[in-house]
Amino acid sequence: MKTSNVRKAMFAGSWYPSSASECEREITSFLKEGKNLKTPDRRLVGGIVPHAGWYFSGSIACNVISRLKSKDTPDVIVVFGMHLHPDSRCYLMTEGAWQTPFGEIPVEESLAAELVKNFSFTLETPDRFSQDNTVELQLPFIKYFFEDTKIVAMGVPPSKSSLEIGKSVIGLAKKLGLTAKVIGSTDLTHYGANYGFTSKGRGQKAVDWVRSVNDRRVIDAMLALEPEKVISEALASQNACCAGAAATAIKAAKTLGANQADEIAYTTSYDKSPGDSFVGYVGVVM
Repeated sequence: MKTSNVRKAMFAGSWYPSSASECEREITSFLKEGKNLKTPDRRLVGGIVPHAGWYFSGSIACNVISRLKSKDTPDVIVVFGMHLHPDSRCYLMTEGAWQTPFGEIPVEESLAAELVKNFSFTLETPDRFSQDNTVELQLPFIKYFFEDTKIVAMGVPPSKSSLEIGKSVIGLAKKLGLTAKVIGSTDLTHYGANYGFTSKGRGQKAVDWVRSVNDRRVIDAMLALEPEKVISEALASQNACCAGAAATAIKAAKTLGANQADEIAYTTSYDKSPGDSFVGYVGVVM
């Protein structure tokens, strides 16, 4: 499907490659890196992925999204993202398509229309939108592994009202006869002077604290499938930049029948580029 009503890719050529051939080379490399990662032996309905540039966290995101592929290809993938505060509005693009190096991904317009009937959104269009990396960085992976699947992508704040959207979007999809899987996009602790967060000083001690204590708190809440705790933990400990997206994806996955979550990979930007300011990344499948 090609349409003139296309939301242009804003981060292609910088945060990830701009050509299909270069993206495919990266994806092939990521899959090789992930061949020994844990893969649960059960049907997976959702995942939580990071959204830094592919150099830093693309391997984790790729390996989560690839593991969602199965014989029962979904009609729609619902993607939750955006850097929002608890009092932010929700955001949604209801029509058109998203540009990727592999081709366009159409919006599942019937599901988006039902969402607008039931919830209040700031509506975006392919020509008028908030530039945000959290969703776009996942789109080449989605197009590559789910060539004919449509998407509904939305920004959801870290609030309990977002969880109702996560639950309802699955019910609305079923009402429309659509099968769905879900993805939540968040990075973890942003530590260091660049982020105004230096409570544990500098150096290896700070890195170890982020890895084994601060990030672990919110990861444990994700693995327990406790969306409310993901939100409260992130707001208290600054260990997830898009807790609303992760929590809402968990709520949606549970509505799809998920009763278990597995961490398949964890790393930090420090592992790629050591410095006093760094970010944590996790990949979770549900």
